[in-house]
Amino acid sequence: MFNKILQDIVKQSGGGIGAVLMGYDGIPVEQYLEPVEGLDFQMLSVEYANVIREIRKTVELLDTGMMEEVSIKTERFFVIIRALTNDYFLALTLERGGNFGKGRYLMMREAPKLLEALS
Repeated sequence: MFNKILQDIVKQSGGGIGAVLMGYDGIPVEQYLEPVEGLDFQMLSVEYANVIREIRKTVELLDTGMMEEVSIKTERFFVIIRALTNDYFLALTLERGGNFGKGRYLMMREAPKLLEALS
């Protein structure tokens, strides 16, 4: 079930190259990837999990409410990360020319299905 949801997000987002449902511990539950030369999606996911874990700690320390979303824009990619629970998040990687807004929308739309499947 997870793979189908992730595949739909990637395929429908316009420029999507990969989506991962991952724990804050850096262990992926499921992922869907399009082949991209010169990109180690596994390493990207694990390293961003480390960054997101630190951002989440900072948000909690500042008591500004629960972290909902983080986006990272690089020269080649957009990465959108959406918190799902205290243990899991969803990350979508898009080509730089991809549809960032549609990717965000699809992640929000599919989050309830992922949460249901996680429980």
